[in-house]
Amino acid sequence: MEPQSCDCHKTKERSPEEYRRLVHRLNRIEGQIRGIRGMVEKSAYCPDILAQVAAANAALNAFSRELLAEHIRTCVARDVREGRAETLDELVATIQKLMK
Repeated sequence: MEPQSCDCHKTKERSPEEYRRLVHRLNRIEGQIRGIRGMVEKSAYCPDILAQVAAANAALNAFSRELLAEHIRTCVARDVREGRAETLDELVATIQKLMK
């Protein structure tokens, strides 16, 4: 069954496995951010904090790559098969935002 949507936003039903993988990554990223805050609170040395920030950025980028790949495999592929070419414009705009 397709989820209900309105003109203001779209939704996507995720498989339990996809949901589990994404939430697991987000939980790890959240832990990294809490760790960075703890380092700041304990007056850690700046390069040490920056190294952890770089690791958190890499984790966010990995999350984005996984989510984008799944989006292309499912939503974009489906919409292209159904003749909704505007989805390709949306994909291009999304990729452009990610590359800023």
